[in-house]
Amino acid sequence: MKHLLIVDDDKTNLTMARNALSDVYRITAVLSGDQALRFLASNIPDLILLDINMPDMDGYEVMTAIRKDVRLQYVPVIFLTADTEPETECRCLEAGAVDFITKPFTPLVMRSRISRVLELEELRSSLRRKLDQKIQEVSDMRERSSHDGLTGLLNRNTASEKTDKILESAKSGAMLMMDMDNFKIINDVYGHAAGDNVLRMFAGTMEDYASDGDILCRLGGDEFIMFIEGDKTKEELGKLAGNLIKDITARILNAGYSTGTTVSVGISRYPADGDSFLSLSSAADKALYFVKQKGKGAYHFYREEKADEKKREESLVDIRYLKDYLARSDANNGSYILNLESFNHVYNFIRRVVERTDSEVHTILFTFSYVVTEAYDSENVLEVFEKAIFTSLRRVDVSTRYSGRQILVVLMNASEKNSVSIAERIMGSFHDIYTGPEVDIRYEIERLERK
Repeated sequence: MKHLLIVDDDKTNLTMARNALSDVYRITAVLSGDQALRFLASNIPDLILLDINMPDMDGYEVMTAIRKDVRLQYVPVIFLTADTEPETECRCLEAGAVDFITKPFTPLVMRSRISRVLELEELRSSLRRKLDQKIQEVSDMRERSSHDGLTGLLNRNTASEKTDKILESAKSGAMLMMDMDNFKIINDVYGHAAGDNVLRMFAGTMEDYASDGDILCRLGGDEFIMFIEGDKTKEELGKLAGNLIKDITARILNAGYSTGTTVSVGISRYPADGDSFLSLSSAADKALYFVKQKGKGAYHFYREEKADEKKREESLVDIRYLKDYLARSDANNGSYILNLESFNHVYNFIRRVVERTDSEVHTILFTFSYVVTEAYDSENVLEVFEKAIFTSLRRVDVSTRYSGRQILVVLMNASEKNSVSIAERIMGSFHDIYTGPEVDIRYEIERLERK
């Protein structure tokens, strides 16, 4: 039953209104504007019938107080008045009333007008709810398209846009590229749910150390980026990187994952090492690669990497040292996942081997079609698919992203039959761990032939 508040200083009018409406509505009747406001402080009726001419506080003053209360902004108000002048009607509507009823009122007319107003308010309320729902859906969609679904950090594309925007006016800054060492062991030993938990812990630790305005991003897999605007010294950046390494490693261990997983960090600085997200991340990646070569679990600055290159140019080593040095970066047990430029070199090397030995090598091209184009996060789809590739292929196999819709895989010493089985295994692994909107994936297989 709808609840009506009637405000009128005339007891006779209140009695008549109550008698006319109480069989249909729950009625609260008060004799003054002050009583009405005290009641409204803790109650929200469905409609208010408000007399204009009252002592101490007239209906317009009560209406002004009502509209200042956000709780009451959608409660419809009908003015009661004996004044039939057009000016009064206009003033009522300008004050925010949805209608007015002249006194003495006719019960049938009053009931009809109240019923109509409540029906319209119900319709408006339904439209407001639908609008709020649509606004929330759009907001959620934007959130999904700009953030990593697992960690809540920005994805690569959004982080790149935001960083480049900051660099348009920034005078200095730094980028930390972080990568977990031996992360695959966590997935292998404890399962992918544990791996996801560790990735969330990693992101949470980054957030603990970040300041307002810092850009936090999950690039993909177990690789993360933090961009910091401002003139931080080398010592401050080193301390930050060291604390991140120490804290993340401790949290992983305290969570019960005893796998020797640590963190490596590469650091580049703006403007010395680059003037865009792409150039800074490339420099930080080179510094990170240096850490991986030297034993992991540490941080390194890009400029020091350049100095190390110069040092190598000035020194001579024997072949055994060089073989060991090059092998240090090959600690992972999964397949190679390379960027397109690096993949191109590997592919041409494999092609030369095939031409000379006629080895049986097959390529698989995976192509993605997104069914719900408004909701998908292509970066997340590719990251999950690469995760499936990494865990499904051998160490001798290699893959790359050709675009945001295609991934190419090269299988060494694999027959066509085996290649089909491997493609299906990758697809199965992907669907086991992917939780996003529907994605249609097709693949084609072709042997790498001798020319």
